[in-house]
Amino acid sequence: MDDWVAKCSQEIARRAPRELEALVAVSSPSGDRHGAEECASVCAALTPDDAQLERVPCSSPNHADDLIARLAGTGEGRILLLGHLDTVIAHAAHRPLAREGEKLIGSGSVDMKGGVVLSLGVLRALAARPQDYAEVALLLVCDEEWRTAPFSHTERFAGWDACLCFEGGARNADGQEGVVVRRKAAGTLKVKARGRAAHSGSAPDRGRNALLALAAAAQAVAGCHDPDGPDHLTAVPTVMHAGDAFNVVPGAGELVSDMRADDAAAFERVVAALPAEVGGATLHPEMVRVWPGMDSTEHTGALLERASAAFGETIAPMRRGGASDASHFAAAIPVTVDGLGPRGGAAHNPDEYIVEASLATRAAVALAVAQAALSR
Repeated sequence: MDDWVAKCSQEIARRAPRELEALVAVSSPSGDRHGAEECASVCAALTPDDAQLERVPCSSPNHADDLIARLAGTGEGRILLLGHLDTVIAHAAHRPLAREGEKLIGSGSVDMKGGVVLSLGVLRALAARPQDYAEVALLLVCDEEWRTAPFSHTERFAGWDACLCFEGGARNADGQEGVVVRRKAAGTLKVKARGRAAHSGSAPDRGRNALLALAAAAQAVAGCHDPDGPDHLTAVPTVMHAGDAFNVVPGAGELVSDMRADDAAAFERVVAALPAEVGGATLHPEMVRVWPGMDSTEHTGALLERASAAFGETIAPMRRGGASDASHFAAAIPVTVDGLGPRGGAAHNPDEYIVEASLATRAAVALAVAQAALSR
């Protein structure tokens, strides 16, 4: 392993559990301004002393501003480090960090506060090598989990040499440390049902049942689920609301479904499969979120060869179905690498965790990739 990579990865891992504890201690569900501000303050305190800090408007209205930390160097090359501070865990279910065996368990630990801690460590390590770059920036957003608005930061960094995103890391089937170079497109489909309310006891047949219409819509969405098909489409109904009282035919309601595919055009097939009406209740679909896919395979091959040499072992390219802000940058920054965070699991669940022993290894992977990106 390269000496700088080995030394700095150990220093990052030494500090990481305490820094992660401080960051996970803040409950920061997406959209919560106070939690986002607290997280931004913690992260600002962990940036290098000479970093220039900037708060810029978030892509989503009524959210706290996003945080950018910049380092100016005397060399060439510009790389962007990327992460998010928001979680999907509500305040009432928040868990501060706790150690259980080899795991550090806590809300948002793997998605993605563990990765944020590593990105801050990489930024500090690079601060000592200003001759290696013209500029390094760390962008931390606070709306990744629930954003439906257009992503506003792409133009700010378009044309930079590399984008490195710190979503959770993984090993491949052969046990090699991996990074993500392919991601599916992601879509959120909302279907509204418009029926007619009626007394469910004395006049049920006068109603037009929105709940039954949405149930049919949910079945239609699920019927398009084809993860082994040509587009690897997953179509999953996730949320449904209809009705306000037990004795009233529901007159309106809403269904939300999550979709992922190699090509966003596959989402159109799901919309086309929906019936226009069921039992007199009409269905009105709307795509409220479409995120692009990402495939930087051909642009990252040489980078990963150089990074593997610095790491001392193969760093393997991988694909992942989950969405990430890296996908928004991939078209504007062809050398985009994701999955640089620590290994862990149970993202979006109460038992979310990272593997503590992976902190040093994954810090080394991230440092090796960053070094490789600056040595093109």
